[in-house]
Amino acid sequence: MTTENPNPSTESDQPAQTPSESEIAVQTPEQIIEELNQKLLEAQDHFLRAKAEGENIRRRAVEDIAKAHKFAIENFAEHLVPVTDSLYAALSAEAVDAKAFKEGLEITLKQLLSAFEKGKMSEINPAVGDKFDPHHHQAIASVPSEQEANTVVSVLQRGYSIADRVLRPALVTVSAPK
Repeated sequence: MTTENPNPSTESDQPAQTPSESEIAVQTPEQIIEELNQKLLEAQDHFLRAKAEGENIRRRAVEDIAKAHKFAIENFAEHLVPVTDSLYAALSAEAVDAKAFKEGLEITLKQLLSAFEKGKMSEINPAVGDKFDPHHHQAIASVPSEQEANTVVSVLQRGYSIADRVLRPALVTVSAPK
């Protein structure tokens, strides 16, 4: 029976070959400084470009917001133009009778309310007896009444809201506590 050496010699047991000096790129301190300066210049260039791009994006965003504010009312105004036309027509018409004039005003008011609806604007017009809501109503006075306390007794001026944001609260009188 032959016995084999359990640890045969391998290439890793041999001493590692050291690279010759010609294979090692020895850099002088000046070369290292030059290389680092080049990397610094590249990093500065990338930084300046990114900064300029960020400024351009910010500037464009400000311009877009300004345009949106400037022209946001345009759609709403388009719905108001026919109302204005109707009012001018009513003013230029010959006075015929009060009933016809009132009918013309009612039609114009319907046009105006339709324009409000299209512009997401709605009336705040509480009914007598509704609970006072400080978010939508402004109490002008508190009067003695047979109604429950803090309920609307009368509406002095209607309020308006645009897309669930109160533009002007309704001016109301409320019932005083008994």
